[in-house]
Amino acid sequence: MIDSRLYRCAAWVAASVLLALTPAARALQVTDDRGVSVTLPRSPQRIVSLLPSLTETVCELDACARLVGVDRYSNYPATVRRLPQVGGGIDPNIEAIVALKPDLVLMATSSRGIERLQALGVPVLPLEPRTAADVQRVIGILGRVLEVPGGEQAAQRVWRAIDAGVSAAAQSLPPSVRSLQVYFEASGGPYAAGPQSFIGETLARLGVRNIITPDMGPFPKINPEYVVRAKPDIIMISQGNAQGLAQRPGWARLPAIAQNRVCVFSREENDVLVRPGPRMAQAARLMAQCIASKSGGL
Repeated sequence: MIDSRLYRCAAWVAASVLLALTPAARALQVTDDRGVSVTLPRSPQRIVSLLPSLTETVCELDACARLVGVDRYSNYPATVRRLPQVGGGIDPNIEAIVALKPDLVLMATSSRGIERLQALGVPVLPLEPRTAADVQRVIGILGRVLEVPGGEQAAQRVWRAIDAGVSAAAQSLPPSVRSLQVYFEASGGPYAAGPQSFIGETLARLGVRNIITPDMGPFPKINPEYVVRAKPDIIMISQGNAQGLAQRPGWARLPAIAQNRVCVFSREENDVLVRPGPRMAQAARLMAQCIASKSGGL
């Protein structure tokens, strides 16, 4: 009996010492893109992402396994297609999100449902990258929140690989492209990619000139007549928006259309181009290939 009591006492002391030596889980505190401080009790293990670029960033940081739900547009990498879909940024399915019991929801600052999720006790982290600097910052924030191996330095290695890939795409083009004017249609409307957007920044790094001016904003809705007056040398557009391009008022006489200097991107390619995240280097290569293939004789 005495030996048994001594054994239990020794085991209790050993367990107490081990507990004392084990560091307590540290609360994580970051600032979201609204300027609001967000505190998490620990690194999230069940994440819902409502923005494709954030979904891709989580996976690039080797945390894809923590995703338990995504928006309907998140389709890369292929593994996320098997996850439950919970609506989109403008129409999130709050009930479906709550049912997944997430300990963090990633969403754009423009997403609806932020306040409702918070009222239900669901932690949210609104992040919305619009520029290359935003992408770098968001990768760093998610690296800290996810506590990726190697810490913030590992997250910055991801960014440096993206940046190096964009630089390589730029170096693949000859100096002669610097005189070319490009129109990039980001979505139907039509909405163009302006110089202040991440797409416009990539075009600038590739050395071409954007027909959209900085004062028009990152993604302005434009009048088709604006493009007619600007006379771009090359047009970049998605397959979904390219139908009837020559039927737009005055566009049939645009040299870019008459001389087949239009790059029409597939849906998969367009996903790469319009998402400010880990595949930006691939986007730069797609743009560079377009410029190289359509600039002959200009």
